[in-house]
Amino acid sequence: MSKKKLNIGMVGYGFMGRTHSNAFRSVSNFFDLPLEPVLKTICARNGERAEAFKNQWGYESATTDWKTLIDSPEIDLIDIASPNDTHAEIAIAAAKAGKMVMCEKPLGRNAAESEEIVAAVEAAGVPNMVWYNYRRVPAVTLAKELIDSGKLGRIFHYRAKFLQDWTISQELPQGGEGLWRLDVKVAGSGVTGDLLAHCIDTAMWLNGPIEEVSAVTETFIKARKHNLTGQMEPVGIDDASLFLAKFQNGSLATFEATRYARGHKALYTLEINGEHASIAWDLHDLHRLQYFDHSDEGRLRGWRSLHITDRDHPYMSHWWVPGLQIGYEHTFIHQAADFIEAAAKGESASPTFREGLRTDDVTDAVLESARSRAWQSVRQR
Repeated sequence: MSKKKLNIGMVGYGFMGRTHSNAFRSVSNFFDLPLEPVLKTICARNGERAEAFKNQWGYESATTDWKTLIDSPEIDLIDIASPNDTHAEIAIAAAKAGKMVMCEKPLGRNAAESEEIVAAVEAAGVPNMVWYNYRRVPAVTLAKELIDSGKLGRIFHYRAKFLQDWTISQELPQGGEGLWRLDVKVAGSGVTGDLLAHCIDTAMWLNGPIEEVSAVTETFIKARKHNLTGQMEPVGIDDASLFLAKFQNGSLATFEATRYARGHKALYTLEINGEHASIAWDLHDLHRLQYFDHSDEGRLRGWRSLHITDRDHPYMSHWWVPGLQIGYEHTFIHQAADFIEAAAKGESASPTFREGLRTDDVTDAVLESARSRAWQSVRQR
């Protein structure tokens, strides 16, 4: 029996457009899903490149006007992989049209923008999800299971960092395709909303709500040439962001993100210290979870390196034989699978847009704390 189709309209053909397209194109090969995803239409501003992307990834058609996706009765799901300043308008229009909506992170450029998006999808009752893919790393998902089982006991500390080095050159311009993340009007913020948003989402998923933050940010290069105007313009985004946090469960945290850590391309690490055990994870070794259990015999007590490839590990029964690893792109496949499973029942899968809003509440508080140089409470929803 043929399955019901899930026709996808993708907005954006950059890095995230590729990861999302690969996920939907591959997911049915490994997961037995109630709906069959179909790459229906790709939308991007450059018509020639949109057509090339359509041919490369197997979309049925291409367009330069995202509103045609909203108006099309054939499109079931709008997937937003375009720059941050487009998220709200597209997501709200999609929800009002009764479309399912997925959106790349951060959901909005700030919490106020995200709140409007959440109101729209919840009023429409449409399935929705934000692409915070690191939750779907099997080792991170296993960490969640260990925490929820009580193996760590009371949590005392959470620490995370996300380090890059690609914006150090003062000759690098801002704005336009490829460099819109350096333009505050498009991005909303710098590393706080880009890199730390990942760390914050994972942290609250693993360890619960963040109540209060104290932050410092820095913009090291104050002006850059803008690709669209050709003029030197002030840089409005944060190049580096560090903050302390207090969780609702009483634990303390440190978070750090920068694009000025020479030698690091995407170093994302986290460590959690509990009463009975600790866990640590590193994106560069994403298939491993480091685990320390104080209940081990004293002479043998030490950190274990767990190789997350066995069939009883999260998601791994869908892949290869034990011992063989998966990578970054598989996290998006896992997220696509979870979304489709939920959407077939008319439900949303986590992280929902409301969860994305809660992350944006934290990033707003971080930026406000950096401005005020004072502890800032995080809005609780």
